[in-house]
Amino acid sequence: MDRGLEAARTALARHDCVVLPTDTVYGIGADAFSPQAVAVLLAAKGRGRAMPPPVLIGGTAVMDGLASDIPAAARELAEEFWPGALTLILTAQPSLAWDLGETRGTVALRVPDDQVARELLQEVGPLAVSSANRTGQPAATTAGAAREMLGESVAVYLDDGDRTTWEPSTIIDCTVSPFRVVRRGALGFEELAAVVPDLVETPTAG
Repeated sequence: MDRGLEAARTALARHDCVVLPTDTVYGIGADAFSPQAVAVLLAAKGRGRAMPPPVLIGGTAVMDGLASDIPAAARELAEEFWPGALTLILTAQPSLAWDLGETRGTVALRVPDDQVARELLQEVGPLAVSSANRTGQPAATTAGAAREMLGESVAVYLDDGDRTTWEPSTIIDCTVSPFRVVRRGALGFEELAAVVPDLVETPTAG
């Protein structure tokens, strides 16, 4: 794995994409601050700019560098569920020079509960990461399944065994009031509402 992480660091520095394990499914990752790398990621998935990827970070402290005007309740959710399968949509820092797609001034952040992923994130910084699959196909729970779908569009595949869940992270939009669950996932509504009692769920969450 040490050799794999070194290869991943080198690939990311070249603005290539890598596949990495997370606590939910395998993800395809790229340097969040490289528009070229993010464009390669979106092309590999067959996805357009209208569906920007979330950003994985190595720890909660990084949140303030990437997001602004963070509501207190969002911090409470991060404190309770990070690292874990929760993605928070926040207002992006306006000074950041990145291009994740049509984000409308927001950024979706998550700290994964996976040692390999966090080690890589702590070494290379924030990564734009989406599930390692072609759009419309099941998310990959093994590195081999990711390779079958993504092939040579990815420079390095980090294989850390099977992932046992098909469920992605739960996504909460924290830029609206009340907060809204916009995608159901591994974390249930009831446990999230225990932290944010006025949480609501959009009819299209799925």
